[in-house]
Amino acid sequence: MRISVIIPAFNEERLLPLTLSAVAAAVQAFQARGWAHEVVVCDNNSTDRTADLARAAGATVVFEPINQIGRARDAGARVATGDWFIFIDADSWPSAELFTDIADHIAAGRYLGGGSTVALEAGTPFFARFFCGCWNTVSRLARWAAGSCVWVEAAAFREAGGFGTEFYAGEEVFLSRRLHKIARTRRLKFRVLAAHPLATSSRKLKLYTFTESVRFFGRMFFSAGRAAKDPQACHLWYDGRR
Repeated sequence: MRISVIIPAFNEERLLPLTLSAVAAAVQAFQARGWAHEVVVCDNNSTDRTADLARAAGATVVFEPINQIGRARDAGARVATGDWFIFIDADSWPSAELFTDIADHIAAGRYLGGGSTVALEAGTPFFARFFCGCWNTVSRLARWAAGSCVWVEAAAFREAGGFGTEFYAGEEVFLSRRLHKIARTRRLKFRVLAAHPLATSSRKLKLYTFTESVRFFGRMFFSAGRAAKDPQACHLWYDGRR
């Protein structure tokens, strides 16, 4: 068994080292089973030291010139050699317990993939933690994986067409839906894990005003997701603030 941990990164020199350090500790869960692993970082047209820091940490680095997170994840997946993929965002910190839980589900042979609930870092305002809790509830009920943590059989990921280039935000929801269909045909399950939430940064709350955040999520909601196809509407992901 071989696991590929794939990390998309756009100008992430500040937080990427923390993520790579967390991944290096978490993959002990695979090593304990005798499974091989690799770490692939997609440099999504960064202008800082993202690629150099990733290489220094021993990761395989692939370059994607077009700024789009789904495109970056897919670029990483194309060079990945694992039987299973785990996509982790560059501002998130998986634990050994989370990777152990994922390994247990992979080994069970009843799952095609899934995701994880998320927990915002300490010091995050209550209103943000409240909305994060709401997302976690929706994520588990609808079985929509958060993009910050998607684990999936490599063959099924390719069959589903990857994340694709249609959406600039929310692409993980549409991938989850496609994977649900594949799972049903193969009589397998797609599950969002909750025992060990993925720790993730709340930096966007510090970089953007409350009004900007509400405007973004309101546009996504009231357009029924159509705004997710417009890169200008998804500026919170792509304007370079870090």
